[in-house]
Amino acid sequence: MKIGVVGLPNVGKSTLFNAITNAGAESANYPFCTIEPNVGIVDVPDERLTVLGKMYNTQKITPAAIEFVDIAGLVAGASKGEGLGNKFLSHIREVDAIVHVVRCFDNDKIIHVSGNIDPLRDIEVINLELAIADLEQVTKKLEKDEKLVKTGDKSLIAGVELMRKIKDALENNLPARSVKPENDDQEKVLKNLQLLSAKPVIYVANIGENEVGKQENDLVGKVRAFAEKENAKVISLCAKIEEELASLDAEDKEMFKEELGIKESGLEKLVTAGYDLLGLMSYLTAGEKEVRAWTITKGTKAPQAAGKIHTDFEKGFIKAEIVSYSDLIEAGTYLKAKEKGKVRIEGKEYVIQDGDIVLFRFNV
Repeated sequence: MKIGVVGLPNVGKSTLFNAITNAGAESANYPFCTIEPNVGIVDVPDERLTVLGKMYNTQKITPAAIEFVDIAGLVAGASKGEGLGNKFLSHIREVDAIVHVVRCFDNDKIIHVSGNIDPLRDIEVINLELAIADLEQVTKKLEKDEKLVKTGDKSLIAGVELMRKIKDALENNLPARSVKPENDDQEKVLKNLQLLSAKPVIYVANIGENEVGKQENDLVGKVRAFAEKENAKVISLCAKIEEELASLDAEDKEMFKEELGIKESGLEKLVTAGYDLLGLMSYLTAGEKEVRAWTITKGTKAPQAAGKIHTDFEKGFIKAEIVSYSDLIEAGTYLKAKEKGKVRIEGKEYVIQDGDIVLFRFNV
């Protein structure tokens, strides 16, 4: 999973990136501090792996991973090349989802490119630039395909119908993600278009240090109301506090979180929201050599899940031995879980569930 972190200059974007990746991206109080995107690969927090590691006395624990990309701050006119617009837009095309950091705190010492704090205006600046770039792309493609349809090429009809709906949505200030494909053909067309405003979004409301653990301020409320209309997700956190937490060892981190009334770290919040947004989950494999989490899409059947490990596993799939994490922990060992009838043999039509511990049988 690859997530792009975006936002206007000086909203706390790179500070948040530093906090969740410990990658040390430059963060300074002037626009366009981030020019080339910084990249950080982060382990997905999953306490189940630690528990299984102890149970199996494993040599190695391999969690799932997320790649975060800190993309240059955007300004109005980016779709026409203003600021670092062209680079910004090309980097967004490469990610699976967008984390859009929005400033929801007052601080006279930190410059705002627009002069004052207004999170909805800031959201609109970025959304408008994405929509303008998409509209230009869809209009050109639509004009070309409509001409080809008239010549008798009916294979393009599904795509033309979809693009007309997307064009109408964009012209009415709605993102491309508000238009849902009606069939597989339209799904392929949308995927090939790689539209910027079709990317799923998590809005991160960046609050002040003095607001952590307290009731959300009115600015965060406005962001939530806006996101609800878009069916987007919202996370409220303080990037500066998250950066401080990231510098602490595990014990001090937990103490600091307890003092502040923070239940989950920013990374944990983002992972949960990102998995939910993209319809992802993890199944597990466990043994003495390695305990590992594998990320798959919800609804994935056993052979395709096996293919995540190796293509030969999918090609030669025979069956899968499965025990749920909760059943295994309750039993205490794999052998006891088997004696209690908690280990199941499943075939090609079985849909893998989150937390399934799987042993694949295959022959090639």
